[in-house]
Amino acid sequence: VSLGALLAACSDDDSPIARVETADGGSSTVEPKGARDDLASRFDDAARCTQTAEQTEGPYYFDVDSIRRDIREDREGAALRLGVRVRDAAGGCEPIADAVVDIWHCDAGGTYSGLEGAEGESYLRGAQVTNREGIAEFTTIYPGWYPGRTVHIHAKVHLDRRTALTTQFYFDDALSAEVHSREPYAAGGAPDAGNDSDGIYDPSLELTLSEEGEGYLGLITLDVTRA
Repeated sequence: VSLGALLAACSDDDSPIARVETADGGSSTVEPKGARDDLASRFDDAARCTQTAEQTEGPYYFDVDSIRRDIREDREGAALRLGVRVRDAAGGCEPIADAVVDIWHCDAGGTYSGLEGAEGESYLRGAQVTNREGIAEFTTIYPGWYPGRTVHIHAKVHLDRRTALTTQFYFDDALSAEVHSREPYAAGGAPDAGNDSDGIYDPSLELTLSEEGEGYLGLITLDVTRA
């Protein structure tokens, strides 16, 4: 099931399974959409609603046609439960259901899947569909780093077969330093760039982070405008 086929095709009821049309005229099911019920209560109810900052896509994006919550595959690292809430910036900050959130990031060693040395791989890439609270959830790992950039995750939000937002998420430098001091991150040494020295970093895009079990929970709200 391609990402394009999924857009605007998810079920509009409470069913945990979305059915979409495939290229051959048939249909297929995708992984349960949205987030676990407990995640909605973890977001604040901020009244302020401002269009989320657009950021560069970067050179490492491709559509892997993977509609899935758990994007780790075989990648090792500190567990990260990522919750992304999508709201309508022009519609009173109401949550947007059935938006497709597409994320990708590097592994603990700073490598992206699909690149030299990782051709044909698709780890740490995938998409999910927002539930009625506008929330999509991913299970991934805390990203590593690569030269010249602070620790980050790339994201796109798709609405009505259009890309409504391309942006990036950031992490607290102190927490990144702590995580990266442990294996499997430590083998690559300390990051050579932090938030303050990164030319793209935007503080409004920093995740709200907390410890959760042996890993971390990261939350962010994206306010988008329909085309």
